[in-house]
Amino acid sequence: MKNKEMIELLSENIDNNDKNSIDIKDDKISKKMSKKKKIIISISASFGGVFLVLAFLFYGPWSGFRNFWITTAMTTMNHRYLATALYSDETIQKVLAQNSIIEPNGISNPNLISFTKYGKTSAYKNKYEEQILNHEKDALYKLIDIKGNNYAGYLVAIYDPSRISIATTKYLGTRGQFITTVAKDNNAIIAMNAGGFYDPYWNGNGALPHGTVIQNGKIVSDFQDAQMGGGFIGFDKDNKLILGKMTKEEALARGLRDAVEFGPFLIINGKSAFVKGNGGWGIAPRSAIGQRKDGIVLFLVINGRLATSLGADMTDLTEVMENYGAVNAANLDGGSSSELVINNEVINTPVAVGNNGLRTMSTFWIVK
Repeated sequence: MKNKEMIELLSENIDNNDKNSIDIKDDKISKKMSKKKKIIISISASFGGVFLVLAFLFYGPWSGFRNFWITTAMTTMNHRYLATALYSDETIQKVLAQNSIIEPNGISNPNLISFTKYGKTSAYKNKYEEQILNHEKDALYKLIDIKGNNYAGYLVAIYDPSRISIATTKYLGTRGQFITTVAKDNNAIIAMNAGGFYDPYWNGNGALPHGTVIQNGKIVSDFQDAQMGGGFIGFDKDNKLILGKMTKEEALARGLRDAVEFGPFLIINGKSAFVKGNGGWGIAPRSAIGQRKDGIVLFLVINGRLATSLGADMTDLTEVMENYGAVNAANLDGGSSSELVINNEVINTPVAVGNNGLRTMSTFWIVK
C-alpha cells in the first residue's frame, strides 16, 4: 500500500473514532439530562401530591382534620397562629361552636365521698376497679398504664388524699420552677402540674398563676386574666375534692385548703359533661384530677404530640375518669405543661422545649 493511501485510511479511521466518541458523549449527556428530568418530574409530582393532600385535609369537604387543627391550635394559647394564618375568624368561630363542652352544673357534694378501707377483695366489678383496688398492702399509690385509640399515658391512684396539697414556685410573680425542683424541695413522692399561668406573647416563665391559688387555707396568688376560664378545683379540710364556679370568698367559706382555678369540669356529683365534637379543646397532651366515692384520688397524665401518642381530647379524659369510677373530675393545664414525676423521676414524656422536655410552671399538685 502506498503512503498516500495509508494516510487517507488512517485519517478516515480517526474521523470515525472522533464521531463515535462524540456520539457516545452525546448519548451520555442525553442520559444525564433524561435522569435529571425524571428527578425533577418526580420531585414536582411529589410536591404536587403533598399539596393536594394538604389542600384536601385543610380545605376539603371532610371536616375532621380541620376541626382537629383549629381546636387544637386555638386552645394552646401560644400557637393560635397555626389556625389564624389559614382560616378566617368566621370559620374558626364556626368550628369552635361545633366543638364544645357543656359542663355539669352545680358544686361537688362532699357527702357523696365516703372514705373506705378495703380488706381482701376476691371479686371486682370490672377490670378498672381491679386495677385500682388490687394493690400492695399499705401502698400509698399505684401507677397504672393507660391506653386508648390514639393516646397513651398514666393514671396514679392515691389512697390517702390527706397527703395531697398544692405547691407553688418559690418565686411567685417573678418566675416559675421545674416540677422536678418543686418535688425535691417539698419532699414529694408524686408531683403533677396543676393550673395554668399567664403566658404573654408565648414567652411566659410560669411566674403568675391564672386565677386564685389557695394553699393551706390561705390565698397565695390572685391574678385575674380575661383569657382564663374555669372554676375552683381543690380539696377541702376533709380531704374531699371540690369542684365549682364560685368566688374566692365562697371557696374559703367551703373550707378549701388547697386549690387552683382551671377547667373545664368533666364530672360533678357523678354527672358527666356533655361533649360536642372533640370538646373544642383539640387533641393534645392532657392532665386531669378526680376522686372516687371511696375517696381514692386519681391523677391522670396523657402523652401527646408523639408518634406513639397523638394526645387526648375532652371525651377521652371523661371516659378514662368514668371507667375508673370518678364521681368528680376536672381537666388541668395541658399541652407542654402536662408532667408527672414519681420519686424524682419524670414518668411521662413532656414536650416542652426546655430542660428534658420540662417547662417552668407556677402550680403543682404534690403528694408528700
